[in-house]
Amino acid sequence: MSLLLQIIARPSAAFGLFIVMLAIIFAVFAPWLTPFPPELQMFDGLTIEGAPLPPGDVYWLGTDLLGRDLFSRLVYGAQTSLIIGIVANGVAVSLGALVGVTAGFLRGWVGTILMRFTDLMMAFPALLLAIVLAALFKPSLWIVALVIAMVNWVQVARVIYIQTVSISERDFIMAERSIGVSARRILFRHILPHLFPTLVVWATLGIATTVLLEATLSYLGIGVQPPTPSWGNIINENQTYFTSAPWLVFIPGGAIVLLALGFNLVGDALRDILDPTLKGRS
Repeated sequence: MSLLLQIIARPSAAFGLFIVMLAIIFAVFAPWLTPFPPELQMFDGLTIEGAPLPPGDVYWLGTDLLGRDLFSRLVYGAQTSLIIGIVANGVAVSLGALVGVTAGFLRGWVGTILMRFTDLMMAFPALLLAIVLAALFKPSLWIVALVIAMVNWVQVARVIYIQTVSISERDFIMAERSIGVSARRILFRHILPHLFPTLVVWATLGIATTVLLEATLSYLGIGVQPPTPSWGNIINENQTYFTSAPWLVFIPGGAIVLLALGFNLVGDALRDILDPTLKGRS
């Protein structure tokens, strides 16, 4: 509770938390908040000329190129972004932490092999690697989440490895080893608790990166496939109406930016709160 109060006390972090909570509410209660099913093509959803309808009383944010309610698709798109963001980033943080802690704590040939593999993965551009992996597998919600996790774990592994090595060389760890404390106790009682703040910050900030990467893949047509709504594929489907119906591009684009901004603001606040070396800085 005190951590939440510290976040709320910061105006920018409170704004970010508000955005995140709003997105979570939309995602969880989507069936009750949307007036129409997201895949339903409305008979009156297009003009006589076959163009999308502008925002109005019936369709609050207008309709898309197929006459579907844009508000309903945006709300269900929040589900897609949060599911992929949480699942993919959770897997990435867990895998990166496992590799980083193992390499940093064991050192030797095990650490060398793990970190050289991490360096090899980091040598590939993240977006290019994600495109290749997504193209090799049939795109779906869970495949996209797995692909993004396989791309994003390397940064976590590198950071955790450096911190694990640094903590392992501190005086209190050396003292523990000199009196015969077991490696298991040192790892779980002293090293992992020191890594927890870093993992919390990465788990928060990484969701923003994951949301942006998912939107990019969906926009390129190799992410979540229609009719499942995703903010990226909504922009992809409606980009031909950029000049005549700009709300079809700007509204989902704005949703992507706002959600990523929200997680970044909360992550920055958590970093400042949990890292004692940054307290007092702005």
